[in-house]
Amino acid sequence: MNEQQQGQEPATAGDGATAGTIRVMVVDDHPMWRDAVARDLAEAGLDVVATAGDGEQAVRRAQAVAPDVLVLDLNLPLKPGVQVCKELVGANPALRVLVLSASGEHADVLEAVKSGATGYLLKSASTEELIDAVRRTAVGDAVFTPGLAGLVLGEYRRLATEPAAGTPDDPKAPRLTDRETEVLRLVAKGLSYKQIAERLVISHRTVQNHVQNTLGKLQLHNRVELVRYAIERGLDDA
Repeated sequence: MNEQQQGQEPATAGDGATAGTIRVMVVDDHPMWRDAVARDLAEAGLDVVATAGDGEQAVRRAQAVAPDVLVLDLNLPLKPGVQVCKELVGANPALRVLVLSASGEHADVLEAVKSGATGYLLKSASTEELIDAVRRTAVGDAVFTPGLAGLVLGEYRRLATEPAAGTPDDPKAPRLTDRETEVLRLVAKGLSYKQIAERLVISHRTVQNHVQNTLGKLQLHNRVELVRYAIERGLDDA
């Protein structure tokens, strides 16, 4: 993908994307890096539907093309990456955001996750790791550079000790099925959707469906809120 392509308004869903293809948008303010990432993903068979070089452009283009996965840098001009993530995920909870950043600072990782990011990968990752991370992110897995997953799970546990808004122990609250509770327990333990599927001997898609149903019943918006809910109720220790 060259700079001329980057400057064009992004393609729509019907422009060459095949059924089942993962639609990806790449956001980074460094043109050479952005174009290299977009090229690597396209060569791997992913459908790169748009790129952007600043936060405001990222929000506008993502809303226009509705990608499945947003590969997002945090350090952006005009609007920071965490704000981009918060706005887009808030408007479309189905959007998966994979942060691709040079920063491994714990504060940056936690802020990204709290804003709605599904995963966090350092720019030192190999091309193969990035491609695998995008594919896993597309199906709902939480993907983190090794060492960061434990940090995020620890933060979930810390948050669970604080009062949470919007999750009172209401006797009228929707009840989860036994299977939904079982899936939620494994999510709280930090297992990926693939690991949960293997553990319960069900399909990856079935795990996704259970998680989406649970989010809907509990009126939660993302994995962060879901794990917090589970830990508050001790499901991670069950």
